Amino acid sequence: MEFTTPVTIILGENGTGKSTLIEAIAGIAGYDETGGGQGYRPIDHSRAIDTAGTELVEHLRAAWLPKVTAGWFFRAETFWAVARYLDDLPGGGPDFLSHSHGEGFLRVFAERCRSQGLYLMDEPESALSPARQMDLVEFLADIQQNASAQVILATHSPILMAVPGARLLQVTRLGLAEIELEQTRHFKLYRAFCQDPRGFIRHRLQERKARREDE
Repeated sequence: MEFTTPVTIILGENGTGKSTLIEAIAGIAGYDETGGGQGYRPIDHSRAIDTAGTELVEHLRAAWLPKVTAGWFFRAETFWAVARYLDDLPGGGPDFLSHSHGEGFLRVFAERCRSQGLYLMDEPESALSPARQMDLVEFLADIQQNASAQVILATHSPILMAVPGARLLQVTRLGLAEIELEQTRHFKLYRAFCQDPRGFIRHRLQERKARREDE
């Protein structure tokens, strides 16, 4: 499994293992699986439930050229815990918690990605409005164009999948396979909805009703 572009986007349906893979890569790089960078441990792991990423680390080996010395693991669902950890650091923190979830998330990303390193993101769209997703696309496009860092991102968002030049890898039961944006189920679903929103929803609800009647 090689990552050959500055920005790699991993996609797939729920339960295919996208987040598990991102967590495992974070573990290999020395990042805490709940988010943050090397040496950060913002969350009490005694309450952790999902340890699949940690278990997968034991079965993976990694190589970098050059070796990773900086980076960050961004997780939308644990953002507040990580932001609080940063704000409470000695000497006065950056006050990320004074921003909305999406604004704070983008600010952390913008500040942490100034240097070369490995940056991992797990479904960041859950913290971002469509407009904020476009802001993130701009950040990622700059990284892709300048090759200033390496980003590996798991997402369901066709907006984020559209980063120019980014490589898309789809997770299926057969493994990872490269795919074009227009071929993804995510893009096809959004396109069908945007072409006829009311008709699309009406058709889906009719299908759902028919399935219930057949049960």
